[in-house]
Amino acid sequence: MKICRFWMPGRGASIGLVEGARVHDLTALDSIQFGSFTGLICDEDLPGRILASAKLRNKESSFAWADLDTSPAPDKPHLLAPVTRQEIWAAGVTYLRSREARMEESADGGSFYDKVYRAERPELFFKGTASRAAGPNAPIRIRADSNWNVPEPELALVIGPRGKLIGCTIGNDVSSRDIEGENPLYLPQAKVYRGSCALGPAILLAHSIPHPSSLAIRLVIRRNGAACFEGSTSIAQMKRSFDDLISYLYREQDFPDGTILLTGTGVIPPDDFTLRQGDVVEITVPEIGTLRNYVG
Repeated sequence: MKICRFWMPGRGASIGLVEGARVHDLTALDSIQFGSFTGLICDEDLPGRILASAKLRNKESSFAWADLDTSPAPDKPHLLAPVTRQEIWAAGVTYLRSREARMEESADGGSFYDKVYRAERPELFFKGTASRAAGPNAPIRIRADSNWNVPEPELALVIGPRGKLIGCTIGNDVSSRDIEGENPLYLPQAKVYRGSCALGPAILLAHSIPHPSSLAIRLVIRRNGAACFEGSTSIAQMKRSFDDLISYLYREQDFPDGTILLTGTGVIPPDDFTLRQGDVVEITVPEIGTLRNYVG
């Protein structure tokens, strides 16, 4: 079971249930009040309430997924990033491939990245807010003062206020490798800036993910219409579990509206690759869909 946020002209942001190639507009239902997106994230009974709606599949307010998965425009329906009042956090060096890349890019060899990979405590950092996150088919950005920028395809956990996993979506942790490589204390500048994150296209609810390690992530970067980089990994390659990351994130923290946690990347382009204006980044998790963004 998947849910999404989308824009409906004349009404604004709406919430939908994705069922195959169709989207059912939950906010148009008369029988059940689903409230706001944040209300859904805080609602541990959400799956049961959706399934209990006998009228859901008979409502006229449903439409094709393809009608939403288009370039955003105020006068047309389109997908929105699945985040509103939630903070976006991220975990680093959770894959062996990430450890290797971080050590290679570091000016002094980056032995501390090896220590992070092997340590009991994970690396966790603040990534951004909803205002910095692009939705599907919207532009992401690369810093003007950086010469080495890459997308980082990641599974993103959608977590409730009490630390319960609500579901998973796709995240793109756009990063400036030369800035972080110059000095690890520059990580906030390499990671947190306008347009440095993308989320979507939908949230796969947790009860629909019996075996998280079976989820695969595929990255394709297109330039002038042709693929210039492709790579893939699986959650099975992660060193840390979802429970471990959530446990550390929620220590000494309060998230009354829930939060989004990017879980790290295992797909990294070669050192001679950098994103360019106009590139299209596609990140696919088959059970969730494809998050597509262009570098604007």
